[in-house]
Amino acid sequence: MKNCFDAAKKISFLLLILAFSAAFAFAQAGRRSPVTMSESDGLVPVVVSREGDSKEPVKTENFAIYENGVEQKIKAVTFDATPARIVLLVDNSQTLRTDVAKMTAAVKEFAYEIYEGDQIFVAAYDEKAEIIEEWTDDAKKIEKSLATFRKKGNPRLFDSLSDVLEQVVRPLMPAVRKTAVVIVSDGLDRGSTKTFERILADYQSANVAIYAIQIPDRTGGAYRRDQPKPEAVIQKLTEGTGGKVFDFEESQIAAKAICDELKNNRYLLAYQPLNGGGVEARRLFVVADKGINVRTKTTQPPNIK
Repeated sequence: MKNCFDAAKKISFLLLILAFSAAFAFAQAGRRSPVTMSESDGLVPVVVSREGDSKEPVKTENFAIYENGVEQKIKAVTFDATPARIVLLVDNSQTLRTDVAKMTAAVKEFAYEIYEGDQIFVAAYDEKAEIIEEWTDDAKKIEKSLATFRKKGNPRLFDSLSDVLEQVVRPLMPAVRKTAVVIVSDGLDRGSTKTFERILADYQSANVAIYAIQIPDRTGGAYRRDQPKPEAVIQKLTEGTGGKVFDFEESQIAAKAICDELKNNRYLLAYQPLNGGGVEARRLFVVADKGINVRTKTTQPPNIK
């Protein structure tokens, strides 16, 4: 039987204790956080890769970062070797243009692609988000839990993304930094109380990347009066948080690429904001030397002091 997302509130305290316990164990083993920050610093997860077969390590001087067009001072760019926590959020709504078997197969791929130390949390949504499987690295357990997928009701994507962030991901912070949410969806939302703009801002502020395995748009690109079209939702959520979009028909490729990227290409860029305090979000732009590809979120939260 599915657990309602309200149950997540009851386990939040336990998850937080476990997360801090894990952080203590890493410290005891000498695996400390690669970057130490003060409240006035900026910290941005970035995805970094070199073109071709180059294995040369990247250096701080290979990068430049800008806020609202003004270059900022970079303190460090450090490889993040910590394990990943990946939430799979699956659209369970009635009119989605695929079937339960294909959705199950897409999610199952992740169970066999995660690396040692990584864990997966599976949730599904229609009018509300529900837990399918809590944090685990047990592939067989994940696979068995997927039998509870269904197609019913309308897709409240934005409310479900909010529930995942507040009830599943935030309780792990600050002990766990390498977090991502993978939505298996066409991007359609019907009936959420949360707005698209609020959800995007919350994920950017929390440094949580959104990836998408994109199902064909059930609306045929119809105009949306009060929010972006479904395809634009997918594009803006992923680009805005430093994630990436994959085609639903290539779910195996997507699972491997996402898990590989989190394991091998995730860095933390630490910098000292030079533009003082402010109450407005700041446009963020990171560039790298020729031959180095870099991707990150597009906005930093207000730098209020």
